[in-house]
Amino acid sequence: MQLVIISGRSGSGKSIALQALEDLGYYAIDNLPVMLLGSLVDELRDQSDRTHLAVSIDARNLPGALERLPSLLQELRQRTIDFQVIYLTTDARILLERYSATRRRHPLTRNSEMTLEEAINKEEETLHDIRDLADLLIDTSRLSVHDLRRRITDQVAHQQCDQLTLTFESFGYKRGVPLDADLVFDVRCLPNPYWDPTLRQSTGRDANIVAFLKGYPVVDAMSNDIQAWLERWLPAYQNSQRSYMTVAIGCTGGQHRSVYMVEQLAKSLAARVGEVQLRHRELGLQYTLSEQPPTPLTSLSSTSDQLPTT
Repeated sequence: MQLVIISGRSGSGKSIALQALEDLGYYAIDNLPVMLLGSLVDELRDQSDRTHLAVSIDARNLPGALERLPSLLQELRQRTIDFQVIYLTTDARILLERYSATRRRHPLTRNSEMTLEEAINKEEETLHDIRDLADLLIDTSRLSVHDLRRRITDQVAHQQCDQLTLTFESFGYKRGVPLDADLVFDVRCLPNPYWDPTLRQSTGRDANIVAFLKGYPVVDAMSNDIQAWLERWLPAYQNSQRSYMTVAIGCTGGQHRSVYMVEQLAKSLAARVGEVQLRHRELGLQYTLSEQPPTPLTSLSSTSDQLPTT
C-alpha cells in the first residue's frame, strides 16, 4: 500500500493536490477525520497491497484530533506502511488576497468571531506539528493550478521508495526566501554581472554570464565548498528517512549568480543522487536535468489559473 497524506493551510491548494493524485489512480478522500485513518488503512490493505490511497487531513478536524496524528503515524511506520506527508503552505498575505478575491469563509471563522487574519494565524499554529512531520513542504504562494499539479505528479506520485529527490532552486532575496527550502546558501558576496549593462538582460543560463562568473576564482571556490558540504551531509539526510531535499541558492535578483550556481551544482551532483530537479523561481522555469527544454512556470496573472481557497 502507498499512502499520501495531504495537509496544510486552507487556501494553499490541498484540493488541487488531492485531485491530481486521484487523476493518477489514487483512491482519494478529502477532510478525513484523524481517528479513522488507521481503520481505513486496514480496510484497504486487506483488499490489496497495491492500493494507492491519498487523504487530506487539516484543521477542519474535531478539536484535539490532530494531536493524535503523530502517534498514529508512528504506528503506521512500525507496521511498515509506506506513507508520505505532504504539507502545503502559502504566504499569509497571499492567503488574505485569495480569500478576499473569492469571498469564501475560512473554515475557522464559520463558528467563531475570529477575523480572517486571526483565523489564518490560528490555523498555522494548529497545524504546526504536522508541518514538522512533513516529508515534503510545498510553497504554493507563486504556483498556479497547473504548476501545483506538476509538482505533485513529479515529486509525489513518481517518487521511488528509498530514493532521494534533490531540488535546487534559485531565488532573489528581494522577493524573500522560499518557504519550502530545507537548506539556503547566500551567494550575494560574489561578483554581480548586473552592474555590466551589456550583461544585465541575460541570465545565469546564458554563455556570457557563465563566462563572466568563471573568470572569478572566488565563484568556483564557493561552488566547490557548497558541493563538498552537500556531498558530505546529503547521505546523512537520506539515512534519516528524508525523501526530499530542497537546496535554495539566493542572490539579490535571482537572475544571474544564483541561477548559475544552481546549474553548476545540479550537474555536479546529478550522478550522486537519485533524481535532481531545478527551479529558477524568478525566471519562471522548472525542470529535471533530463528534460529539454525547461518547462515554464505558469503565470498567476490569470485568475482562472489561481489556486482556489480550499
